Amino acid sequence: MSDERLFIVTYDIADERRWRRVFKTMNGYGEWIQLSVFQCRLTRRRRAELETRLRELIKAGEDHMLLIDVGPADQIHLAVESLGKSFARIERHAVVI
Repeated sequence: MSDERLFIVTYDIADERRWRRVFKTMNGYGEWIQLSVFQCRLTRRRRAELETRLRELIKAGEDHMLLIDVGPADQIHLAVESLGKSFARIERHAVVI
């Protein structure tokens, strides 16, 4: 049994520069689902580490983040239902400039 828990992390960042920093940080912790939404499998230690890093990046009076604990990661089979546009996992491709 894993000690990982599944979290849905969403954020609303007022400043584009801070938003990019949060986005880059979140890429190291979870799977990008939608513009400002990530799915993360985190141990207690990784969750605490993530929270510390995010607190350093955001501005408390202007930005807002939600870390939603869905439950034990090995017992959760996340089902995503999409309304409106069809949902497709985001595929990343390298871009050489």
